[in-house]
Amino acid sequence: MSTTTVQKTKPVFVKVDELKPGKSGYNLTVKVVESNPVTPAIRKSGSLTRPFRTSRIAECLIGDDTGCILFTARNDQVDVMRTGATVTLRNAKIDMFKDTMRMAVDKWGLIQVVTDPVSFEVNRQNNLSLVEYELVTVPVQ
Repeated sequence: MSTTTVQKTKPVFVKVDELKPGKSGYNLTVKVVESNPVTPAIRKSGSLTRPFRTSRIAECLIGDDTGCILFTARNDQVDVMRTGATVTLRNAKIDMFKDTMRMAVDKWGLIQVVTDPVSFEVNRQNNLSLVEYELVTVPVQ
């Protein structure tokens, strides 16, 4: 029986201004500018016997020296994404919400707190979440 070792590749880090709609697999280091908890909408259900599980959600403005974007933090991520924190996002993805970009990290990704100070100020002038996108279908020729 032979064992093969898999050579791991170094992650490629990108800047906020390189993010594109609908893409995933992004690695980046960002600062959390602000974090605001979101109250989930109460849904009326016909059955009271079904257990109701609440999830914690926070909308966080994150960014680097090239721009900023809204990040949706869920459950345990809310505790990590505190205002003023610097974090490294691994395997982050871009979700579209009301025709605008939002960043998220699902179960396949990782959020790590950076303890070393970073030397950039967040560029709030280039907010990618304020850009509206429209889905355009191109006819096949």
